[in-house]
Amino acid sequence: MSNTTYIIKPALHCLRRSRNSLHFLRTITTTASQNQEAALQSTSTPPVLDPNLVSTRREERQLLRTGVSPIGSRRRRAALRSTSNIPFEQLPYQCFQEARKILQTDREEKLQQISTERRRIAKAEELDPAQCGGEVAKKGKLVAMRKYLEELKILADVNDPVIKKRFEDGLADMNRPIYRYLADRKWREYKRLVMMQRISQMHIVPDVLPHLDPVAEVSLAFGRRNVQPGEFVDSRVSEILPKLNVQLFEKGDKLVTVVVLDSDVPNMEKDSFDYRCHFLAANIPLSPTTTRLPFSLLSKQNQVVLPWLPPHAQKGSPYHRLSIFVLQQPEGKALDVKAIRKSAERDGFNLRSFNDRHLVKPIGVHLFRTIWDEGTEGVMRRAGLEGANIELRRKKPEALPYKKKDGARYR
Repeated sequence: MSNTTYIIKPALHCLRRSRNSLHFLRTITTTASQNQEAALQSTSTPPVLDPNLVSTRREERQLLRTGVSPIGSRRRRAALRSTSNIPFEQLPYQCFQEARKILQTDREEKLQQISTERRRIAKAEELDPAQCGGEVAKKGKLVAMRKYLEELKILADVNDPVIKKRFEDGLADMNRPIYRYLADRKWREYKRLVMMQRISQMHIVPDVLPHLDPVAEVSLAFGRRNVQPGEFVDSRVSEILPKLNVQLFEKGDKLVTVVVLDSDVPNMEKDSFDYRCHFLAANIPLSPTTTRLPFSLLSKQNQVVLPWLPPHAQKGSPYHRLSIFVLQQPEGKALDVKAIRKSAERDGFNLRSFNDRHLVKPIGVHLFRTIWDEGTEGVMRRAGLEGANIELRRKKPEALPYKKKDGARYR
């Protein structure tokens, strides 16, 4: 028995050593294969996602991470993906094609009505004012007929799926009435409601103007940062000249005036607040297709009345509301910039008096807020403004003198 044990022990020892060496070799080979797979995965390029064809939420999230937004609705992208290289208007769906036939018939009827209305307008223009009840009655009749003509142009294309597809894809031609109508409707569904809510919450009406009805979309940006209505903007960001984008929804070119007004300037003498104009420029041309309005590109001699003053708030003062108003000038009339320079002052600028004096009316508005922050002192120093070393504090209410009650009532 002892001889058997003596022989088996060396054999077991050899087997264990060989098993450990095999395990060591196996771990080395598996590690090498994993490195090769990782190298292959790193060299392989990720799949390219087409913003016109992504149809699942996962693909949409992957595309948004790259900074590209999907184009159009998900239903449209799924239809384009399932039908390869077929034009949108030729999609092989029987219900879709039958509906397009009905819409085409309706459009032809609207085109006949448009041609009839144009002939009526031409005849009305040739009539003598005495036959229409006077010059004023003739102008009123022509205005109503032209308005009805524009409505017919919109009704002719409002249900066309190709028109809607181009509008969703960002390929709208704002010279056409239908695209201006769709853009106006989209703006009024959400963005205008948000703007009117901010104006009402922050009391821009009636603190600055008694009434305000925006009819143009105004977007504000400082550099690459887009500013939402009523948002707090860092003083170092608002130090640079802003850029406006004003989208008009009515045809024709217009001249506008831009005013940036601070309505929360503390006045210690009156114990109230005053106005301060941070920017004023006039005679700026705009149209439905010309929407960009960068302050840095305006003419300092013929357009800018008061140059840009960086928004700032003194330490201890409440937040300041800075409103940007786009004012439409009288049709075909340019304002005298030199005369405005002589009368316009930054401190105590009254927008109501300015509107009444120059016969301008507000058509667009935007709003942002500023408050004392860590960069305000440097902004005020670079702009040459005083008051950065002053801190405003509220007065404590005086305590009323203690009135001793009659002790007889407690006996």
